[in-house]
Amino acid sequence: MEIENGHRDNLRILTVGHSDHTLEHFLNLLRLYSVEVIADTRSYPYSNFAPQYDQKPLRKALRDARVRYVHLGRELGGRPKGHQYYDLGGHVLYGKVADSGDFKAGIARLEKGIRKYRVALLCAEEDPTMCHRRLLIGRVLLRHGVEIEHIRGDGCLQSESELSQQLNGSQPQMNLFTEAEASEWKSIPSVLRKRRQSSSSAP
Repeated sequence: MEIENGHRDNLRILTVGHSDHTLEHFLNLLRLYSVEVIADTRSYPYSNFAPQYDQKPLRKALRDARVRYVHLGRELGGRPKGHQYYDLGGHVLYGKVADSGDFKAGIARLEKGIRKYRVALLCAEEDPTMCHRRLLIGRVLLRHGVEIEHIRGDGCLQSESELSQQLNGSQPQMNLFTEAEASEWKSIPSVLRKRRQSSSSAP
């Protein structure tokens, strides 16, 4: 991929949510779209409802499928450590996260990676519309000129442009991500962690 005068040339990234899919189905989705690297953006890479996506078994399954795995939950996770990143209701303040050094380092690492590999951002939710992989990471990448496509659980590939139009009717794609349209840039649900027993489904 050519980089001339500091301009990116058609950089693209995929996103995918593991939901409660079987590992076989999940791996088939990755094969369908030739994913070479999974960038796990869960702050805590474990799942109560789908333990096959705990970090250890997932890493092994990906390795056996010849897909690289990297955990970026500390840098890009949807439940960052530090009270300064949350409002009183437990919503993550995405603007503060995006301004943090860790987040910027994670974005830089992603942008470097997608110049060499076909990368998919991983989180728990099948539907990206309320997930931080889209609302936080995707928003920043869009501003950096990176194209985003979402692998859905039924095997279809949905571009960010298509998804945005679906959510906003005939309004332009970027309206969802303009400051004028958003009252506050933060997580839609409260994401305060509950004490977990042996694992957590936290994204």
